[in-house]
Amino acid sequence: MAREDLARAVAGLGADAVWRRIDGVPTLGFQLRHIAGSVDRLGTYLRGELLNAEQMAVLRDEKNPGDADAAALLAGVEAAFRGCEAVVRAIDPARITEKRSVGRKELPTTVIGLIVHIAEHTQRHVGQTVSIANLLRAQSR
Repeated sequence: MAREDLARAVAGLGADAVWRRIDGVPTLGFQLRHIAGSVDRLGTYLRGELLNAEQMAVLRDEKNPGDADAAALLAGVEAAFRGCEAVVRAIDPARITEKRSVGRKELPTTVIGLIVHIAEHTQRHVGQTVSIANLLRAQSR
């Protein structure tokens, strides 16, 4: 559903719209980068690993405007989704209650807790993306 909602939301929006600011609202570019980055980062924690330097750099750069258009950003989201789906498919169902931790604060969770969080966090930002795209279209009328 996230794939479909994102594709529909950004359809027809040019690169200028992807990075256009609306009164303090995060840009579409940020939302798409954040979805891809957060899915990747949470997938790393799901595997029981720590973030690497590249993932930390991506996190630091999420809010910076770029020149990537919607198609390129959606490709990044798709890559993150596919990577995380592979991780989830490889999980032995008998291990879903195993402990995991998230972030520098090592917030406690479980494998199933992280899977649910990936889904809910992604959907939250998909909803924000749809709303921002609707605002951008309304502004251009």
